[in-house]
Amino acid sequence: LSRKASPTGWPLTTLETVPRDQLMTAAQVYAENVNSTVGITTSVTTNFWGYPSTSAASGSGFIISDDGYILTNYHVVEGFEQITVALYSGENYEAGMVGYDQTNDIAVLKIEAENLIPVVLGNSDAMNVGDDVLAIGNPLGELTFSLTAGKISARDREVTFSTSVMMDLLQTDCAINSGNSGGALFNLYGEVIGVTNAKYSGSSGSGASIDNIGFAIPINSIINIVESIIEKGYISKPYIGISVLDVSAETQAYGIPAGAAVQSVTENGPAAQAGLQRGDVITAVDGKAMTSTELVSFVASASVGQQIVFSVYRQGETLEITVDVGEQIQSALEQQQEQQTQQGYPGNFPWGRP
Repeated sequence: LSRKASPTGWPLTTLETVPRDQLMTAAQVYAENVNSTVGITTSVTTNFWGYPSTSAASGSGFIISDDGYILTNYHVVEGFEQITVALYSGENYEAGMVGYDQTNDIAVLKIEAENLIPVVLGNSDAMNVGDDVLAIGNPLGELTFSLTAGKISARDREVTFSTSVMMDLLQTDCAINSGNSGGALFNLYGEVIGVTNAKYSGSSGSGASIDNIGFAIPINSIINIVESIIEKGYISKPYIGISVLDVSAETQAYGIPAGAAVQSVTENGPAAQAGLQRGDVITAVDGKAMTSTELVSFVASASVGQQIVFSVYRQGETLEITVDVGEQIQSALEQQQEQQTQQGYPGNFPWGRP
């Protein structure tokens, strides 16, 4: 793996840093990255009733190392027994599953190849609404290695899928269609800042058609998981062991401050050991006010062992509690749907998987 930094000065881990400070045209971004883009074809050998059958579904992915590691969406390869990766050069490879994280909809594949051209990973936190972005993928599974262009329409858009999984995504008006899933979303420095994974399909409540509402997983939110799958063979996630819910306006009317109310505390978890209790209201994290969603995202992006200072309201008193972020380990190949710790997210939205 190698990661090159954008000119925003994003703090990196142990990976290589190569500064980039030149904006590119869309044509230059495409030329530099089309050989890093792959098409993914998946198939099964038995159907629901156990009879021999072959069906195929197409998606996209991109190369993240010169020795054959590939990142895509989990829903592109979920449940399939054979995975074939096609390069822009026309070469085809059988791919093996290295690991996946179902709740973040990512999967890492491996092909036996050398001297491949990996993408450059950028800083999704540096993207602003209105910034230009480009997607390269395989819409419809037939229009292979297509480029679409657009802008960032929104950041941190909460999207709840029909499976009740909630994700905070980048929203874009790049055309994202069936077959684009797992492809890269680029900034104009030619860096990957997202993984395209969803679109809004159907029509609005008024019956008006809906166009150009697509979504991508921010690369910053998943890169540590990807590295853990490749380097450790398991998924290492930071955790403190609480579930939280925003303090409602009605509750605030009774004098409770705004913040993230602690709904449960995992026994013997980092938060419990530090003294956090059910019913506490976290009003700030490291001095910054946060909603419950922002708090969950903050912890998810923290490092194991990092100390976080919580400002806590408890029965009329204000406390400062320091929590050491712990490590939660899960298998990279055998997972079950994790229960969401957030409440209040409506399900059954018409979010499509492209």
